[in-house]
Amino acid sequence: MTDVIHYAQIDWDDQGRPHSRQFDDIYFSKDQSLEETRHVFIDQNDLRQRFSTLAPGQCLVIGETGFGTGLNFFCAWQLFVDCAAPDARLHFISVEKYPLSRTDLTRALALWPELAPFSAPLLAQYVAVHEGFQTFSFDQGRVQLTLMIGDALEQLPQLDAQVDAWFLDGFAPAKNPQMWTPELFTHVGRLSAANATLGTFTSTGWVRRGLIAVGFEMKRIPGIGKKWEILRGAFRGQPAGLEVPTPAPWFSRPAPLPGPRHALVVGAGLAGCATAASLARRGWKVTVLERHATPAAEASGNPQGVLYLKLSAHGTALSRLILSGFGYTRRLLECLQRGRDWDGCGVLQLAFDAKEDQRQALLAEAFDPQLLQRLEREHAEAVAGVTLASGGLFYPDGGWVHPPALCQAQLQHPNITLLTHHQVLQLRKVDGLWQAWDSEKLLASAPLAVLATAADIHRFEPCATLPLKRIRGQITRLPATAQSQVLATVVCAEGYVAPPREGEHTLGASFDFHNTDLTPTASEHIGNLALLEQISSDLAERLGAHHLDPHTLQGRAAFRCTSPDYLPIVGPLADRQPFDQHYAVLAKDARQIPDTPCPWLEGLYVNSGHGSRGLITAPLSGELIAAWVDNAPLPVPRSVAEACHPNRFMLRELIRGKKAAASGKP
Repeated sequence: MTDVIHYAQIDWDDQGRPHSRQFDDIYFSKDQSLEETRHVFIDQNDLRQRFSTLAPGQCLVIGETGFGTGLNFFCAWQLFVDCAAPDARLHFISVEKYPLSRTDLTRALALWPELAPFSAPLLAQYVAVHEGFQTFSFDQGRVQLTLMIGDALEQLPQLDAQVDAWFLDGFAPAKNPQMWTPELFTHVGRLSAANATLGTFTSTGWVRRGLIAVGFEMKRIPGIGKKWEILRGAFRGQPAGLEVPTPAPWFSRPAPLPGPRHALVVGAGLAGCATAASLARRGWKVTVLERHATPAAEASGNPQGVLYLKLSAHGTALSRLILSGFGYTRRLLECLQRGRDWDGCGVLQLAFDAKEDQRQALLAEAFDPQLLQRLEREHAEAVAGVTLASGGLFYPDGGWVHPPALCQAQLQHPNITLLTHHQVLQLRKVDGLWQAWDSEKLLASAPLAVLATAADIHRFEPCATLPLKRIRGQITRLPATAQSQVLATVVCAEGYVAPPREGEHTLGASFDFHNTDLTPTASEHIGNLALLEQISSDLAERLGAHHLDPHTLQGRAAFRCTSPDYLPIVGPLADRQPFDQHYAVLAKDARQIPDTPCPWLEGLYVNSGHGSRGLITAPLSGELIAAWVDNAPLPVPRSVAEACHPNRFMLRELIRGKKAAASGKP
């Protein structure tokens, strides 16, 4: 992990304007901040003209160094609304090492009431803004914001995007030289689209020369107010001799799909509904095919799921995905009804044994206390409202969710059509269209198909070898009592118990790798009650658990679907046979990177394998699918997207084939 990220330390001058304590510099000028933003960034990037001429469905991508108070973003958004066609899109990407707290951001933005129509939506979603890539969506997805929280030289190398216009707006070079280095300029050049433009308030000579070195043609322009000169740039392409790394072919971007922007999504659980919503927000007409009578009828149908963050102190791909996905889901939940559809009551993970206690100590050192806090037992009991066996880690932004409500909310976009009682048994590719068939008839067809049916994607021949496994889980529904109402937060150990929703607590969930029958069993109710006893014997007593007949308890069983590395499987899929042929050299030398293009199954994507973390990983994975499809900025670091890529398994098998041959093992 990097150094723990903290909020910006702010001082306020006598006019109520913020000043950074970390960098001893102002966030904006005292007299002409809006005028300066529009002159330096809006005008030098010709945004009025460019927004006005965006084609239907076209997206303009702005990249920024130094989000600060978001003033540049709001000015760009305001102009976009004034000038752009209704179906054009704006994607704003910004990096910020020290984000403002919500309190400080609210105070700063109060200085600009004319920007309230744009700042208020951000403030409403400004929760769970933690390290890494954080995705925000506004105006039904027409405007998207990606905040990369962390050091610019750690975040920008992870970004996969093509930026059309740059706002270089870090604190002044003399105050924050790390934001104006040749290494940073190299990434600005790497990420620039053809004919990208650039504006910056500084006219320092070494900044100008550094940008010329990475392919920009730079020009000094008269400034505004006390600023005599600023810089304007136009990207002319990568200079000769400047190497730009490219992804391996098996992780490259498929070519954009020709034809109408129509998509099929098979499966209406969390993954399918999220995928449909993300595509629909980008203008795709989406048909969702669901075999049951309602969405969220299988693993996504439990009454209460937990925003469960099982993190690593070592910055693994899964941990980074969880951090980004957690923030994205939490922001989505703000649109639902609190108390019925979700509750941000926090999640407490008990340190139930010495190994877990040690793991939690490492996490407390690695992450910001705004994300997680290590509580001694007495403090943990005060937070939970019941007696506990130990302290643990408390996630104040966590809580529980009613997954069907989230699924239903994501299906409400006018571009989405839900077809229930439609069981897809076969996919066929005919004349550039994926056809979904049941046993007898064609159900629907489109150039794009996304499979989101958990382990059942195995029924489709291209996915037959993906190493997904099903794990049966059973929850127990316990009627709340007057005494159990005191439970104030979700408490987890080997299982979990949630505060009451509509008069019931949810308790669970069991893990069974062998049982394929989804009928709830008394034995697993007994097991869940044992988990409750381990979590809190006090709560078990308050619920009268010892007097409950497990044969009469109500519950629900479903299959989790997980992969061997516990990462979801999200992205485009290659054709297995030609893949093995094209990259057979990897069986002899895993270091080889052939230049043969990947043999994609054009228009076929997968979103599966979310396990018990689907509430956190599935919604953001919908964004990842849409970004792959639309050749848009990826909402996660490129290394995380590759770690989740379906092709990773074919790649590993080729490489391991070499090792097996060398060892003489089958």
